[in-house]
Amino acid sequence: MAIVVELDVMLAKRKIKSKALAEYVGITEANLSLLKQGKVKGVRFETLEKICEFLDCQPGDLLVYVSEIVDIDSP
Repeated sequence: MAIVVELDVMLAKRKIKSKALAEYVGITEANLSLLKQGKVKGVRFETLEKICEFLDCQPGDLLVYVSEIVDIDSP
């Protein structure tokens, strides 16, 4: 996966519990957990906006592109 979700990192930096964020955004803790793990196929801009508003951050602080390097020597 080339997009890494760093929501858990931002929550730790801000010393905020997932439960508080989920309540503010209006999603379940289970769905927030799936988002933190990168197991979602998409996220609504409205949801992303509320997350950034609550955490006082930019979308780029939460979503990071990581280049996938393929090792041609591996079997």
